[in-house]
Amino acid sequence: MNERAETAAQPTSGDTPLNLQRVLFAGPTPDTDADLYATIAGGHADRTRTSLHAGPGTTIDTDTYFGRVPAAYFGRWTTLTSIDLGFTFETTGRAHAVIRGSDSNGQVHDVARLELEGAGAATSTVQLDAYSAGGSVWVGFVADDGELTIRDVVWSTTAPRRMRAAAVAICTFNRPADCVATLTALASDQPTRERLSAVYVVDQGTDPVCDQPGFERVSGTLDETLAYIRQPNLGGAGGFTRGISEAIAREEDIDLILMDDDIRCEPETVLRLTAFAAVTPEPMIVGAQMLYLMNPTRLHVGAEYADLRTLRAGRWAKNALHDADMLTERQDRPADAGYNGWWTCLLPSEVITGLDLPLPMFFQWDDIEYGIRAAQVDDVRTVTLPGAAVWHMDFSRKDNDDPAMYFSIRNSLITAALHSDLDVKSLSTRMFREISQYIVAMQYGLAHTMLRGIEDFLAGPDILGDGGRAAVTEIRRERAPFPETVVHPESDVPGVTYRELPVRPAGFEPAKDRFDVVLAKRAAVQLAGRVERGCVAIPPTDAHWWHVSLFDQVVVADASGAGVRLRTRDTRAARALGARNIRLRRRFRSEAKQAQQAYRAATPTLTSRENWQRLFTTE
Repeated sequence: MNERAETAAQPTSGDTPLNLQRVLFAGPTPDTDADLYATIAGGHADRTRTSLHAGPGTTIDTDTYFGRVPAAYFGRWTTLTSIDLGFTFETTGRAHAVIRGSDSNGQVHDVARLELEGAGAATSTVQLDAYSAGGSVWVGFVADDGELTIRDVVWSTTAPRRMRAAAVAICTFNRPADCVATLTALASDQPTRERLSAVYVVDQGTDPVCDQPGFERVSGTLDETLAYIRQPNLGGAGGFTRGISEAIAREEDIDLILMDDDIRCEPETVLRLTAFAAVTPEPMIVGAQMLYLMNPTRLHVGAEYADLRTLRAGRWAKNALHDADMLTERQDRPADAGYNGWWTCLLPSEVITGLDLPLPMFFQWDDIEYGIRAAQVDDVRTVTLPGAAVWHMDFSRKDNDDPAMYFSIRNSLITAALHSDLDVKSLSTRMFREISQYIVAMQYGLAHTMLRGIEDFLAGPDILGDGGRAAVTEIRRERAPFPETVVHPESDVPGVTYRELPVRPAGFEPAKDRFDVVLAKRAAVQLAGRVERGCVAIPPTDAHWWHVSLFDQVVVADASGAGVRLRTRDTRAARALGARNIRLRRRFRSEAKQAQQAYRAATPTLTSRENWQRLFTTE
């Protein structure tokens, strides 16, 4: 259909509009790829964050990652039946705007056409009933034969009778420059700054954020909105929980957004999360998606769930994109999320008061456990909202041979104990196999780390009594004697000249049904010393256990890119860890169910405000 733009803005209904999302033409920083926001073809245009000036013959399209409105998400999870588009324009000739939509299969159709003449404001309404199965809507602009200026393009609806307060809580540990950059991004965007009633920074580091250049300036901008809190290091779980506790104590009716310190923040995401939360019929956890910091047009996962049978998190949900280039790919079908990572995630106060606080796990799986608990205990859904995102360091840049593995295995077992039947036999076999693979891959410190995590799970909920502070110190100390846990510069690898090493890429992977047979053979060959002698280099993408185990000594690049690790065959360590692995498998089968009962009984105490207050004030 054709519509002629009005010369003054006319809200379609109600008195107070709620902006669901602004149509932005550029990112928050100059180095952000502007094509994630709008694309320009057939001419030229000058763009700012909220405006665009196009020459004759230019086409502007917002069929982009940040430009699309996820209509299926609004239609499925909110009370909205329609959304409104509004913008102002100036043109020296003929111009028009076209609203388009997609269906669940990605097929595109025209929704409305607005003829633009002179100067004024344009409005149009899009019904959402056609998007129940999937699809998005967006707007495009064409300067037919004159110059065209577009400003303040907004998708909106009628606001609820009362908008609740919104706040951000940032947990930080020795990343002061990153934290100041995140605060600066929030403060730099006026609508975002005005939307937030508080910004809590929980600093647990030894390099204080308050001493960082730029903090005083951003503190002055945020003024009384900023609450800066110092406390002992209780990990991400403790930092975020302190932010939750402070926010709830100050404002009982609030939408609290948890946010990592080291993201590149898109402040528009705060507005989109809070707007979506404002129009859901029941309180929901509303999460942002994650774009890769090192590959900034690529999406991590569109929606995630955790498989508690295998202790694997970050599984991509049905219909969700994963590791996708958002310059070319689109997600048209809605995806159900089992939880959302706390890189940026909105928790309504009703969820917090209904569930109480997170478990004192230090870090790893604390956000996953909380999301699963919300769904299982209070039937609270999680939605991961397309077009609401921040940039976060690529997970592929984190090596799993790290103290974090202790918390990952221990906390995943606790989560499985609380929220699943805990298939002890299957889990014990799976973990035994994984640890054995680490041993034959000459990752003895990693095998020890995983064994310690399982042992401490079996020790029961008392292990969480100090919030994890002792565990993080102890696991670092225990890993230190294992030489392959050390990352060396390429120019200083002990006993070898890395650049001169022969490179050994992997051959064909064994068939899955023969993994256990191959694993047993590799272990026997290693213990007998029937391996290739000398030191070789193996590319990190080829460092599979079944390949590394063929050699006496290997150098493998660390996933972080910071250097390399030297793995050396050690039959004494292999025998000791192998025997310990066998004993622990038996222990797990006999003791895991008892531990499960203990964790379930202790959860109300562990997640209580009284317990957390004790942890916050204990040096």
